[in-house]
Amino acid sequence: MSSFLASAPAKKELGFVEFVCLIALMMALNALAIDSMLPALPHIGADLNVATDNDRQWVVTAYLLGFGGAQLFYGPLADRFGRKPVLLFGVGVYVVFSLLATLAPTFDTLILARIGQGLGSACTRVLAVSIVRDRYEGRTMARVMSFSFLVFLGVPILAPSLGQLIMLVGPWRWIFAGLGLIGVALIVWATLRLPETLKPEDRLPIQFKRLTAAYKIALTDRTAVGYTLAMTAITGALFGFINSSQQIFADVFQAEAAFPAIFALIAGGIAVASIVNARLVVKLGSRKISHTALIGFTAISAVHAGVAISGHESIWTFAVLQTLTMFCFGLIAGNFGAMAMETMGKIAGTAASIQGFISTIVGSLLGFAVGQQFNGTTIPMSVGFTVFGLIALGWVLFAERGRLFRSHHLPPAAAA
Repeated sequence: MSSFLASAPAKKELGFVEFVCLIALMMALNALAIDSMLPALPHIGADLNVATDNDRQWVVTAYLLGFGGAQLFYGPLADRFGRKPVLLFGVGVYVVFSLLATLAPTFDTLILARIGQGLGSACTRVLAVSIVRDRYEGRTMARVMSFSFLVFLGVPILAPSLGQLIMLVGPWRWIFAGLGLIGVALIVWATLRLPETLKPEDRLPIQFKRLTAAYKIALTDRTAVGYTLAMTAITGALFGFINSSQQIFADVFQAEAAFPAIFALIAGGIAVASIVNARLVVKLGSRKISHTALIGFTAISAVHAGVAISGHESIWTFAVLQTLTMFCFGLIAGNFGAMAMETMGKIAGTAASIQGFISTIVGSLLGFAVGQQFNGTTIPMSVGFTVFGLIALGWVLFAERGRLFRSHHLPPAAAA
């Protein structure tokens, strides 16, 4: 089916607005698959006889493991076979496993389906940037990514509310059915309107020797390794929050109904930070912004841990301190990702795949470890944030040879 769809000709050239919306939907597919089912976790646990509340966190972590693991493969496949067939195949896999999740008779089947969803949707992370890069360059490419990213940032804010809304009219299984329908819509849209953006002469054979050489560069470069592992630690904190958030609102604050609204406020901190970063990064530089934000992230997390340990935590202290922490995260994430790629030159695609693999796989396991420590308080999460902030700071110091905030000028060879 995917080969037939891939061969279907696009009727006419996509306009700028339609292209941006298509890319935004590709980027949003992942966030929807994570955040929309957070309000449904108690219902999933009850219906599928999950033994302990903490085990429900596998619904999030299983997806992330599939999503992270498949990133290693989609880049080379898209360079060899083209963007469109790989996109249609990956989203097709996502749709099939969404159907399996909708019908899952047991919790083990649901976890298998979540891994499959992640394996499929991983293509969107790799291909969104590749397709934009194929079609645009320079400031126009930056403009497309900026508009698409604004839509992408809005998804985590609204997704839990969407999941809650679906459960007002139907069971939790309808959330997975809805995700499958969104995947079908993306397949139809891309089939009818998206042309193949990779030119035949630019296709690269899959050569083991070339890939291993590129992986070696990405895994031995000091800057790339340092910022990748720093980003991995910060990602672990984020996933720890996502894993624990529903239980915190239900069990700590007895305010499950307020979960979507306050989750939106906290996620909004990342969105605001991304907008601020876009305005300031050219003037101040990515290092000054992200290093300052990392120190702020760690300090605010330490304050939050102190509040939680002292027994003064409330839904308001949690909301304010987490929003501030996520604001710092928003100033860190994009800049760390960019700096991890600074010296990667012509192996950017392969380097992005390996860096995404490491940060997602290891980050999801770190976040799962934090979530599994949930004990009816916010202490494990806030302490986890503090520890991961310190670990990230250590890796940044490694990457920068012990110096923070410095200006950075690439040597001509690395900048090429």
